[in-house]
Amino acid sequence: MDSSSTRRQNTRRRLFDAAVTLIAEQGFSSTTVDEIAERAGVAKGTVYYNFASKTVLFEELLRHGMELLTDSLRRAAEESAERGGTRVDALDAMVRAGLDFISRSPALTQLYVAELWRTNRAWQPTLTRVRQSAIAVIESVLREAVAAGELSPEIDVPLTASALFGMVLVAALDWQSFQPDRSVDEVHAALSRLLQGRVSGGIR
Repeated sequence: MDSSSTRRQNTRRRLFDAAVTLIAEQGFSSTTVDEIAERAGVAKGTVYYNFASKTVLFEELLRHGMELLTDSLRRAAEESAERGGTRVDALDAMVRAGLDFISRSPALTQLYVAELWRTNRAWQPTLTRVRQSAIAVIESVLREAVAAGELSPEIDVPLTASALFGMVLVAALDWQSFQPDRSVDEVHAALSRLLQGRVSGGIR
């Protein structure tokens, strides 16, 4: 990667960080490009050089963030498999990876959850696609677990994958907002017990 590409990536990252913080604080409509530029420490023209509009910036922010989350889930499953774990162990590792990601990016996750249900937004199709990409990673592990006899063949894979994804998002946001004194280990342990009891159903 050449230096100009590295600079552009760094600039986009600063703009993403500035935008997610401001929008989480005051909402999308109330946040201006001038404010994003000022918070990022760049000229206003730099924002438009990298993004056609504030809407495009926000859409790219949400897409990029959720792709990072998906990569974290996929990597957790792969590393669990490399250690010789079962597919249920891989699901548990994905739960932990999701919690770790959200603990590092709570504002981004909060924005994603809030915007996912607003179907009149310009970026809603993008959010739907990145959501499905994340859920597809979970579905893949669930199908492997069913095929290996680790989970019951009666499991509704698509719905279970969506439920697991939603469980991690909502539990993590609840933890960050209302139970911040808890450690990530405590939250993971609680969700792990739920996963083992409800999804694996004692089949392991």
